Amino acid sequence: MLTVGDEFPQFSVQACVGTEKDDIKLLSTADYAGKWTVYFFYPKDFTFVCPTELAEFNKQLKNFTDRDTSVVGGSTDNEWCHMMWRRSHDDLKDLGYPLIAAQKLGAELGILEKTEGYCQRATFIVDPHGVIQWVDVNQGRVGRNVAEVLRVLDALQSDELCPCNWKKGDPYVTVG
Repeated sequence: MLTVGDEFPQFSVQACVGTEKDDIKLLSTADYAGKWTVYFFYPKDFTFVCPTELAEFNKQLKNFTDRDTSVVGGSTDNEWCHMMWRRSHDDLKDLGYPLIAAQKLGAELGILEKTEGYCQRATFIVDPHGVIQWVDVNQGRVGRNVAEVLRVLDALQSDELCPCNWKKGDPYVTVG
């Protein structure tokens, strides 16, 4: 699995950006160049824990955009499956970020489950230079904490020494 300090893979993928036929778009690394980006991957569409995370990332989307950070979700399901899931689930109809078809990208990141080949519940924070600055992987039945993703993003963007449980506005660690 790729980790902190590794370059996030170059990609070109199909993505669902809405619920209409014309809402399938080709996205690539270039669409996120020069920006902080949170990529979060989940096991499967039409499951039970996954929509809670997608909905929470959407509720928190303004907090990410306020930090000049893009959010991208994805799984090994294809873009049309993403669209059908969004159409059928009230909490997913108005997502403000794309859902990518991450079959190849998931393999390149090393986050595919070993038996069935679906994405593990993995989160990557990537800096404006395309370098992975944080990785978190949860067991499939345990949803991630979006507030923690924001907390870590704040710490990384501060470029300071941040102690345990640090939150934006807390003092930094001083040396000497």
